[in-house]
Amino acid sequence: MFTRSLRATTPLTGLGQRWFLSMAQTRPNPIVRVLPSLTDLAFLMPIVFLFARMEGAKTMLGDGDTGWHVRTGEWIIANGRVPDKDVFSFTKAGDPWYAWEWLWDVTFAWLYSHGGLATVVLASIIVLAVTFVLLLQLLRRRCDNPLIVMGVTFLACAASAIHWLARPHLFTMLLTVILMSILDRVQKGRTNLLWLLPPLTILWTNLHGGFFVEFIILAAFLAGEIARALFAGEGGERLAARASAKRYALTALGCLAGTFVNPYTYHLHAHIIQFFREPYHIQNIAEYQSANFHEPAALYLEFTVLLSVVSAIWFLVKRRDFVPLVLLCGWAHLAVFAARNVPLFGLVAAPYIAPAMAEMLEALAEARVALWVRRTAASFREIGFEFSETDRLWRLHVVSIAAVVALALLMTSPAATGKLKAEYDPQRYPEKALNLLLANPQARVFADDEWGDYLIYKLSPYNHKVFVDGRDDFYGEKFEEKYLDVMTVHYDWEQYLRQYRIDTVLLSTKSALATVMKESGHWRAVYDDTVAIVFASVPDRAPENQSASTAAPGVDQRDRRITSAVGRNHKVAAHETSTKRSMTT
Repeated sequence: MFTRSLRATTPLTGLGQRWFLSMAQTRPNPIVRVLPSLTDLAFLMPIVFLFARMEGAKTMLGDGDTGWHVRTGEWIIANGRVPDKDVFSFTKAGDPWYAWEWLWDVTFAWLYSHGGLATVVLASIIVLAVTFVLLLQLLRRRCDNPLIVMGVTFLACAASAIHWLARPHLFTMLLTVILMSILDRVQKGRTNLLWLLPPLTILWTNLHGGFFVEFIILAAFLAGEIARALFAGEGGERLAARASAKRYALTALGCLAGTFVNPYTYHLHAHIIQFFREPYHIQNIAEYQSANFHEPAALYLEFTVLLSVVSAIWFLVKRRDFVPLVLLCGWAHLAVFAARNVPLFGLVAAPYIAPAMAEMLEALAEARVALWVRRTAASFREIGFEFSETDRLWRLHVVSIAAVVALALLMTSPAATGKLKAEYDPQRYPEKALNLLLANPQARVFADDEWGDYLIYKLSPYNHKVFVDGRDDFYGEKFEEKYLDVMTVHYDWEQYLRQYRIDTVLLSTKSALATVMKESGHWRAVYDDTVAIVFASVPDRAPENQSASTAAPGVDQRDRRITSAVGRNHKVAAHETSTKRSMTT
C-alpha cells in the first residue's frame, strides 16, 4: 500500500510502530478519500489568508494596473493585433508603446467578458492557489517531514502576500515554482527535462516582463556548478560539475533565444534595458524600493533570510553543494533591495529551507545533547512520518473543488458585498466623480498615475484619454519627473499643466496639490465628495501683459499666496501623493 519503507536509521517505536502495522493490515476507510490532504491545505492557504487576514477581492484590486491591462486585452481582441502605439493618453498619443504582457491581457480580457472583475480576481486567486500546491509538491519531494513542509509553505505564502494583486506578475510566481521543480528533477538525473525550459521561456516572455527571473536562477545554478568544479576533491566530481555547468549554460542560451519569440522581437529587450537604466523607478515607485521593516509583514522576510543563510551553510558543509549558497544569498540581496522581489525569494528559498530543517532535526535526534531535546526531535520526526504515510493516500480533493465553486458563486453573485465584492474600493478611487467627467468628454483631465489606471478602466470605452497612468516604462523618466514635480507642487507646476492645456484636475482630497489648488486664484473646486475633488480652470481676466501665462522669462510665476506650501521634501511628497503600485500589507 505504501510507497515508502521503514529505514533502519529511523526506527519507529511504541505507538508509531503499532499504527504502521495496523495500517498495513487494513484497508483505509473510503471516507478518507474525501478528507482534506496537505495538497488541499496548500490550495486553501492563500484563500484563507486573503479573506481572513486581508481584504479579500479588494486586496487583489488594490492596484489600478488591472484595469488598463484588461482594456489593453480588449483592444487586442478587437483589432486582432498587439498595439505598437499608445491608445490611452493624450500626452503621448501615438508614441511607441510595448504591451509586453499581451498574453495575460488577452486571456484576462476574455475572462472579464464572461463575468467582469469577479472572474479576473477569481482566476488570479486560483493561480495563487496552484502556485502553492506546486510548491508543496516540490517540498514533499525534497523533504519527508510534512510538518516542516507545511510550515515552510506557510512561510513562503505569508511572505508573498505583500504582492497579491490581480496582475500578470502572479504568473512569474507560478512559473518560478515550475522552473524550480524542473531544475530539482534535473539535479536528480533527469537532464532531458531541460528541453522544456525554452518553450517555458516563450510562454513566460509573453505573459510577464519578469521572464528574466529565469536567467537569474539559471545563472545561480551555473555559478554553483562552476564553484563545485573549482573546489572538487576528485576528478570524477570535477567532470560531473563541468558537465552540469555546460548543460545550464546551453540551456540559458536556448532560453535567451526563446525570449525573442514575442510580437516586438528584439525591441522588447532594448525597451526593458532602457527601463532598468532609469533610476526614477527605483527611487519613486514603492514596489521597487526596500521593504518597510517597521511593518509586521517584514518579520516573514527576516525569518526567511535567517533560515536561508542557515540552509545555504548546511548544504555547503554537509553536501559540498554551492548552488544553494549562490542562489539564496543572491535572492536574499534582491529581496532586501526591492520589496517586489520578496515573494520570489520566498518561493526560491523554500525548496532548500525544508530539507535543511529536516536534516538538522534528524541530526539533533542523534546528537549528544540533553535527553529531552533528543526525545522531542525524535517525536517530531515520528509524528511527521505517521502523518506523511496517511497523507500519501490518494484523495478526491473535494474540499478544494468545493472552495472554488463556493468562491465563484459568492463573488459573481449580484448580492456580493464586502470582501467578496470584486470592485475598486470607492473609498480609494474616484467612483462618484466619474459622472462629472463623463459629462465633459472633451475635458483634458490631470490625475495621478494610480487614478489614471482607474480612469482608463472606467472611461476608455467612452474614448476618454488620460494624462498619465501606471505604464512607467512607457512614459519614461523625464516625463515622470515632471509629473512628480506637479504632484509635489514644484514652483512651475501650473506652467506644466498649461503646456498640456489641462482644464480639469482630479485629485484625492488628501493630496498636497489639492490643498494648494484650493488657495489658487487660477482654479476653482467644482466637485468634492471627501474622496475626490475636481478643479476646473478659471479663465485669466488680467491684461495680457500682466497674465501669468505671458510673464517674462525668469519671472517667478507662482501665486504669491501659496509659495509657502511648496517647500516639501521631494521623496516624502512622492510617497504621499504617488501611490502607484504600493505593496499590499
